[in-house]
Amino acid sequence: MSGTAVVNFLAVLLILTSMLVIETRRLRLAAYMYSLQSLVLVLIFLSLAIFMHAEPLYIWSFTALITKVFLVPWLIIRTLKKIGDQEGESAFKTSTTVLFAVFLVALSFAVANSFQTYAVVKVKIAMGVSIALFLLGLLCILTKKNALKQIFGYCLMENGSHLTLALLAYNAPETVEIGILTDAIFAVVIMLVIAGRLFKSFGTLDTDNYTLLKG
Repeated sequence: MSGTAVVNFLAVLLILTSMLVIETRRLRLAAYMYSLQSLVLVLIFLSLAIFMHAEPLYIWSFTALITKVFLVPWLIIRTLKKIGDQEGESAFKTSTTVLFAVFLVALSFAVANSFQTYAVVKVKIAMGVSIALFLLGLLCILTKKNALKQIFGYCLMENGSHLTLALLAYNAPETVEIGILTDAIFAVVIMLVIAGRLFKSFGTLDTDNYTLLKG
């Protein structure tokens, strides 16, 4: 199996883990699925590092392993111990969300197929997946009422952006990648703190109950 085939195969697994993150009702399980997705992302980085001789991606892999596979899921699970593990209601039924997801994935691959850049031609499948991850994260934010589930949506979007960057700029300086990961971690920490405060004030993470915050 060629290097690009390995990358494309691993990328497809990201779609499956994204749907598990979005649709599972237990938030702890969603955290584990996000951790698994991030591990697949790390494997993609390592594959690109080996087959494209991109040494910076070894640093990317290490930082992603520490932050995405371990740190972010640990922070989320730590928060869940305080606020509970159930997602609550969703804006749409599972079947409707899946239909939206299928449409977004198809759209993503159509967009990726239009790219003719040399760096993308061999990994069009992976590029399509990276766009799909971003859109699926946005779908999660828009269709889920649970504030913590919306944080998962942000994390999926960030993974999609991260994969796109790795595919297009795999020789970028390590400091760029470290800066991006640091920003992502701080964003998650801030959102978790806000979610905790909201739960403490309202006793729920259902965003429909936050209408009292309107001016």
